Amino acid sequence: MNILQKIARQIIESSFNFSVYVIQRFYVMDTYANKIENLRQYPVGTLGNDIAKCLDDNELTLVPNFENHDLKHVLLDYKMTPVDEIRMQSFMLGNGNYTIPCFTILIFGAVLLPEEWNTFYKDFKKGKQSKPISSWTIEDFANLETLNLRKRIFTVNHKTNPIFNMEKLTKYAAVISIVAGIFGMIFCLPFLFSQNLADLVGAGFPFIGGAILTTGGLLALSNLAIRNTRKAEF
Repeated sequence: MNILQKIARQIIESSFNFSVYVIQRFYVMDTYANKIENLRQYPVGTLGNDIAKCLDDNELTLVPNFENHDLKHVLLDYKMTPVDEIRMQSFMLGNGNYTIPCFTILIFGAVLLPEEWNTFYKDFKKGKQSKPISSWTIEDFANLETLNLRKRIFTVNHKTNPIFNMEKLTKYAAVISIVAGIFGMIFCLPFLFSQNLADLVGAGFPFIGGAILTTGGLLALSNLAIRNTRKAEF
């Protein structure tokens, strides 16, 4: 690993740590310490006990409003490292988790870790072939055995789907909308700092349009993810 790769990983780790620190400032953390203590009481081999052990081993605690993030780390067997964090988001994107945090973390990691793109793509395909778990919560699954839950997740669904349907069309259109929106915003961004009024006006409207396209695409993907999660059967 060269110096640039080490720096990239340090930037990712520092960013995550800072984000967690900021979130925790707005909550009473004693509540979450009690939750971890309750998880420790579950039998060895259950998801609840494994989550508590994972947090203890890494000297971490539950993050308010992101408790189920640690559930996915344990179930999918991704470590608490910068690379594995991005890998898990790649898996979750393939698994149907079309959320702004997922896209943000994945793009952030992909920019800083281009040498891991092939690994991220493999994780994406793995998530696509697995059962949707974005709606799984600690409360619902803490008492179940971790190994059995993993078998549920990684049981590939061989059910054939039609080549064309409205859901696929919506998904592709949403992705194209997001890509086009982000590209348009990046292209227009330098002109927004121009002192020329014509440049400001000419770039301002396309920039807003790009933001609307990106937001619309994210909302469409989020709605699809919610719909698919509700249809998922264990």
